[in-house]
Amino acid sequence: MQIIAGAAALVAAAACSAAAQDIAGDWQGTLSGPGVALRVVVHIVRDGAALAGTLDSPDQATIGIPLTAVALTGTTLTFSVPAVNGTYTGTLSPQGTLDGRWSQGAQALPLVLARGSSVPAMRRPQTPAPPYPYREEDVSYASAPGVRLAGTLTVPPGAGPFPGVVLVTGSGPQDRDETLLGHQPFKVLADHLTRHGVAVLRADDRGTGKSTGTFAAATTMDFAADAEAGLAYLASRKEINPRKLGLIGHSEGAVVAPIVAARNASVAFLVLLAGSALPGDEVLLSQQALIAAANGAAPELVQRASAALREVFTTLKTVTDEAALGPALRQKLIGLVPEAQIDAQIATLRSPWYRFFLAYDPAPALRSLRCPVLALTGEKDLQVPAKPNVAAIRAALEAGGNTRSQVEELPGLNHLFQHATTGSPNEYARIEETIAPEVLAKISTWIEKQ
Repeated sequence: MQIIAGAAALVAAAACSAAAQDIAGDWQGTLSGPGVALRVVVHIVRDGAALAGTLDSPDQATIGIPLTAVALTGTTLTFSVPAVNGTYTGTLSPQGTLDGRWSQGAQALPLVLARGSSVPAMRRPQTPAPPYPYREEDVSYASAPGVRLAGTLTVPPGAGPFPGVVLVTGSGPQDRDETLLGHQPFKVLADHLTRHGVAVLRADDRGTGKSTGTFAAATTMDFAADAEAGLAYLASRKEINPRKLGLIGHSEGAVVAPIVAARNASVAFLVLLAGSALPGDEVLLSQQALIAAANGAAPELVQRASAALREVFTTLKTVTDEAALGPALRQKLIGLVPEAQIDAQIATLRSPWYRFFLAYDPAPALRSLRCPVLALTGEKDLQVPAKPNVAAIRAALEAGGNTRSQVEELPGLNHLFQHATTGSPNEYARIEETIAPEVLAKISTWIEKQ
């Protein structure tokens, strides 16, 4: 038996060595973890003695992301993806797979790659394609100093003037279509509204896509200034009625929009999609607990993680000495995240956006609104949990005496307003629907009535 086992080991080693010599080709796998299920295709090519390559993310409708530092050391392949701040290390197994780990920012996930590139792109049947029955124009306009936003304006046929809306994206660096896992919800929404007589402006976030500025230095208040700049741009267009301008915000965008409307009388109406009326720390604590439970985490594990995260947030809000904050956060994060990820996690927690969002309470801005408001939330939304936020939005609008508001919790829909089973972000990529048609109809019908 020992001799046979030794022979088997030699055969396996020889197989790995042969495969290592022929590492060039296409490799595919699925990046899986809490809230993540992304298919990945890696293309490795030889350039003489050197290796190069690109990466595709079919579920994000992204292809050809360049790889750098591609190297094969023995049977271990390594490469970096600077565009997304990612790295990969994988070792060839006797079965011919690359068994490795993908690291991106503070997150590290297992990623096994197998030969082949048969991963089909997910169907997204609602994504519109030209020719369109309306005019589409690439535009740009100034916001804060050093920030010029690039976007797309769609205008219905005819002379107008038309009502107009600015679409406000959710958290994280988003492009003008709010592209996520192959879905382009803002492109779908803009197409629907423009076909129903509403001009729509959607823009890349500052520092993202073709927009200038620095995203990492911005807070929710900076994004409010950018949304306000979009309103001013719409008001400058002769095809658009400056007395019929509105904002449609999704997720964090539905927190941004009331900030603008509370101080800018030109806002004639608001549509809040998956918005919040609770402080940011409460939203994030509920979010992590619900998503973890939906992904199968044991209740006691969810409770421990929630308690630990609450301590992290308390530290972030109460330690005022910046020199002491880093060590204090490190102490709270030990055992909560892998040691190698702690520094990156501390940097995220100390970012301007995170610290502002954690402490910001959206309720006062909602209480000050006098314009008509349509607030929609999916019943299965786990990112901005539906029931507590719907109740808080309704209470804030009523407390402010807004008699022209409509607040609804929509059954069976998730954070993206897709028909969903659990509402977990793991489902987003697998659902072909981008936005439920009844939600699109509800939004356009409500705007027509204003």
